[in-house]
Amino acid sequence: MDFAWAPYFAGVWIFPLLCLIFMVAMMIMMFRRGGGCMPFGGGHRGRTANDGETPRQILDRRYASGQISKEQYAAMRRDLNEPI
Repeated sequence: MDFAWAPYFAGVWIFPLLCLIFMVAMMIMMFRRGGGCMPFGGGHRGRTANDGETPRQILDRRYASGQISKEQYAAMRRDLNEPI
């Protein structure tokens, strides 16, 4: 049996190993970011500043901090109370 071709295939195992490492790294990134099927944040479901707040609570907080006027607050409250 002639093994003259053997030196050319000595590093063949490196490519599958690199592919495996790449796939594992992508899976870790995907699950760490909570992106579902989108590894680069397309489906990002991370925590936001107003997690758990209702629209009414956000409106009250914005009015209390002076971000909106009394008239805007009243109009937005009417909008929130009207069913669509």
